[in-house]
Amino acid sequence: MLPWKRVLRPLSALCLTVTVALVPAVTTAQAADTAAASDRGWNDYSCNPSAAHPRPVVLVHGTFGNSVDNWLGLAPYLKDRGYCVFSLDYGQLPGVRFFHGLGPVDKSAEQLKSFVDKVLTATGAAETDLVGHSQGGMMPRYYVKFLGGAAKVKALVGIAPSSHGTDLGGLTNLLPYFPGAEDLLTTATPALADQIVGSALLARLNEGGDTVPGVSYTVLATRHDEVVTPYRSQFLSGSDVRNILLQDLCPVDLAEHVSIGLFDRIAFHEVANALDPAHATPTTCASAVG
Repeated sequence: MLPWKRVLRPLSALCLTVTVALVPAVTTAQAADTAAASDRGWNDYSCNPSAAHPRPVVLVHGTFGNSVDNWLGLAPYLKDRGYCVFSLDYGQLPGVRFFHGLGPVDKSAEQLKSFVDKVLTATGAAETDLVGHSQGGMMPRYYVKFLGGAAKVKALVGIAPSSHGTDLGGLTNLLPYFPGAEDLLTTATPALADQIVGSALLARLNEGGDTVPGVSYTVLATRHDEVVTPYRSQFLSGSDVRNILLQDLCPVDLAEHVSIGLFDRIAFHEVANALDPAHATPTTCASAVG
């Protein structure tokens, strides 16, 4: 591959991620809030968890995402299977509408803490399960590790999570060659800076181990991820961890970073398995239509 293509390919991937996120956000601009999610069947605070699914599920969107558009596929999928499902907006920046997950990760984790407490109070449940996409699969680990979340979270499922950061196919290695670029990134979009390989946030998060006792972790990754790269950096190490590559379940699954969270039903099936392992069923290519 030509050198300039090595630079442009990950940059194009990032632009693609933002563009794909932009389209549904614009089409649902009037509804990108908690009320809209409730209208679609989730964020129903009168929902009573069943004996079969006693823990409410909190969905945590990714960078540039929001509580509605990120979950138009997975939230109904889980609701149809009897779960109480909730989603939140976090990481908002002043003057930026609809595109969230941009603020400092540690502050976003505090927002998640408050939201989980709200959900547990409303539902009467003692614990919740968390499912997050991209940053939404990494940030909850900060809540679990540092903000008391381990006592309130049973399962954490990360869909293409930025567990150990990303180099965007090597693009971040170019930042030192552009004076002021790193400072601008930190100031304008702190969450992006926090997700770069080697960031202070990630060093603290992963120091002493990726996991904490009492929480079960599942990571769903795709070989075709063009944003959190290399894709194996998404995987976690620990005693209660399942790292899953979608192509090991269905070799022809072409999901990349965005689609794995938005509408890949093979990933959705594995999410359901992670939330209810006692009744898990094998995931195959046929799960795409299940």
